Amino acid sequence: MTVTNAGKVNERELVLDILLLVTRDGVHAHLALGQVMEKYQYLDKKSRAFISRMAQGTLERMLELDAVLNQYSKTPVKKMKPVIRCIMRSAVYQILYMDSVPASAACNEAVHLAGKRGFAGLKGFVNGVLRAIVRAKDADAISYPDEQKEPSAYLSICYSMPEWIVTKWIDDYDYATAKKMCEALLKQRGTAIRVNREKTTTEQLRTELEQAGICVEETEFEDALLISGYDYLGALPAFARGDFYVQDLSSMQVAHAAQIQKGWNIIDVCAAPGGKAIHAAQLLQGSGSVEARDLTEYKVDLIWDNIDRCQVENMTAKVWDATVSDETKIASADLVIADLPCSGLGVLHGKPDIKYKMTLQQTQELAALQRQILSVVQNYVKVGGRIVYSTCTVNRAENEENAAWFAQTYPQFSLVQEQQILPNEKQDGFYIAVFDRRA
Repeated sequence: MTVTNAGKVNERELVLDILLLVTRDGVHAHLALGQVMEKYQYLDKKSRAFISRMAQGTLERMLELDAVLNQYSKTPVKKMKPVIRCIMRSAVYQILYMDSVPASAACNEAVHLAGKRGFAGLKGFVNGVLRAIVRAKDADAISYPDEQKEPSAYLSICYSMPEWIVTKWIDDYDYATAKKMCEALLKQRGTAIRVNREKTTTEQLRTELEQAGICVEETEFEDALLISGYDYLGALPAFARGDFYVQDLSSMQVAHAAQIQKGWNIIDVCAAPGGKAIHAAQLLQGSGSVEARDLTEYKVDLIWDNIDRCQVENMTAKVWDATVSDETKIASADLVIADLPCSGLGVLHGKPDIKYKMTLQQTQELAALQRQILSVVQNYVKVGGRIVYSTCTVNRAENEENAAWFAQTYPQFSLVQEQQILPNEKQDGFYIAVFDRRA
């Protein structure tokens, strides 16, 4: 229950509910946050921003928060009750990173919440540990790994990135690049949106959004903007009309890299929720066709919802397992978009829970799955057509190594463009490889 006797919503209790959904129940972070934000859309902008920042920030910084708690708690974090663990994590996040929240308020509210959730016997424990952390912070006494002596451990704790990921990034790139990626994934940035230029112009949309009190920032791309300071996205008339689509700047480059021509027949083999396929359909300017596919009815329903909202007429969606060959589509497509299942290590900015769930073995299994799908869907490309292979990760095994394997295994395809985008202040990490099919 998240409403007090006076009818006022307890913001910290909503944060606790979100954290439990993610860390105890396994719900994806963006879905858990979205569910709560939609349910409580009547809250004022300040309350919603507070809830979103605390929940997202606690998840982003979880490894650091646990390391700090373990320094001052006799009970290790992993042995705490899930409710107490989440209460403590969010309180430490407030103490370390939310200057607008007095440390005393963070401690008091945590103690109150522990009692309210049935753990009155642990109120003293919660208070004692948190007060000790406040004193340590004020004295600059909280301990962190030494960057020179333990570089991987330093990045892991200070940027809350599992050490196996940090080690892999250092091996794949170098220490400085790994550190820049870790920094970028924790920086706040606006929401990237792609303008539907069939319905409006970038300038018209910008004016409408700014008149609604939304902060709008231009990007290097003509049809893309960054927005912030909005309340509830679904309440914006421009969103409901399909005048824009929420899509990261990196993701937008897939359709542009394909250099789509009018009249093309396009198949997107792993399309949900449909952003790249809709972009491709819009670039066709009413000509040609796009068939968006995905594995389940649920995912295909998401695609249809976006088709309807964006009013795209030259596009359909269907359920199809990309690992299974569709003999009716052999040599039929001018373009195959293969944005394949991946480790997601490039999109941790918006989906921080991925880094805690992903393992090295899973990345290897995903790389193998990508090869399996590519082996099937390359048959759909007609002579003179092309395939765009993309992922939202920065893992070389899923990107450059798979692209090299594809070029060697299927010599009828030639690599004409390759781009690895690393996470930065404005966009996610992403990989794009374009292959043309020769005669």
